[in-house]
Amino acid sequence: MERAAFLIEDTNQRLECLLNPESLVVRRVAGVRSRASLGGKLTGARLAEDPLLYTGGGRTELELDLLFDVNLAGSTPASEDVRALTAPLWNLAENAAGVESRDRPPLVRLVWGKSWNSPGIVAAVAERLEDFSASGAPQRSWLRMRLLRVNEPSARVSPTVDPTASLAPTLEAWRSDPEAAAGNTPVHEVSGDERLDEVAYQHYGDPALWRLIAEINDIADPTDLAPGSPLLIP
Repeated sequence: MERAAFLIEDTNQRLECLLNPESLVVRRVAGVRSRASLGGKLTGARLAEDPLLYTGGGRTELELDLLFDVNLAGSTPASEDVRALTAPLWNLAENAAGVESRDRPPLVRLVWGKSWNSPGIVAAVAERLEDFSASGAPQRSWLRMRLLRVNEPSARVSPTVDPTASLAPTLEAWRSDPEAAAGNTPVHEVSGDERLDEVAYQHYGDPALWRLIAEINDIADPTDLAPGSPLLIP
């Protein structure tokens, strides 16, 4: 399986893990809480369970453990201090400055093979440092990361594509005359374990536009692409 990676939605920067995690914990908390009043919880001597308030929503957490070591092949950048490798992942838990971001951490997508493509924010990171050099620099890191899943972005403006301006006319043209539209459309040949979001990023600079490619090519399952199959890229 290909390396797990974190794709930062706002910048399209890709941070690859040095080694794939050996375990991944997924935790779901439903959108419920105990009913309460100004005086505290609503309880009663005859109640077997606390009354619940159904709030909707909920929370999905992903927790994974990653290993980094400066002595492992493929370590980039080359450094005596392993924190040079883990610093980009620590930065994902920092609040982003700016009015539009509302001081939120960067929106990041966990991408791992065909099985994981989850948008979220990094809620917490913790690092255990080992194997210190004579100068005190740690050379190995066990890094635990906790992500909170968020809703799939409905639309976002990328440096190369304005989805709100281009998607509707393109889809309308295909629905009205698909044969004519296909005649002047580039074709992409699927290679290896390629995913639709990777194809969209390659051609549009925006992985979120995979839905356009899926609809044009009548793809029901975006994770099941046969190697060598042609994809029309409007």
